[in-house]
Amino acid sequence: MNQAIRVGTGLSAQDERAISAVVIAYATGIDQRDWALFHSLFTSDCEADYGNFGKWHGANAITEYMKQAHADLGATLHRISNIAIRSADGLVYARCYVDALLKPMIEGGPLHRGVGYYDDQFTRTANGWQIARRQFHALLLE
Repeated sequence: MNQAIRVGTGLSAQDERAISAVVIAYATGIDQRDWALFHSLFTSDCEADYGNFGKWHGANAITEYMKQAHADLGATLHRISNIAIRSADGLVYARCYVDALLKPMIEGGPLHRGVGYYDDQFTRTANGWQIARRQFHALLLE
């Protein structure tokens, strides 16, 4: 019954911190409406699948969608946690949890919450680590 649990990703601590920083910057970019930051987190040819919300090809497309989707909202809080990074077959993956609170622009309007997780594939580019593939898995949307 004694099985060794493999801990570690095969990546350097610096790479792990950089990848975690990208995931956190995603939330920061949306919440601060910093669309240049948000755009910089994705490869130019990324594939993003957000289920019922849509699918996008490229950093420009996903950035434009998020910009429009958040234009009529008030404050938002995208909280990222449980970042698990792994490498396999020369590829780098991360899974993180998201708990997003979206406040309406108009006081008294409906408050929305989305909880789920992101499965990402990262690639190292001349601009550092970027998200090349992302899939959002919704667990709660209210």
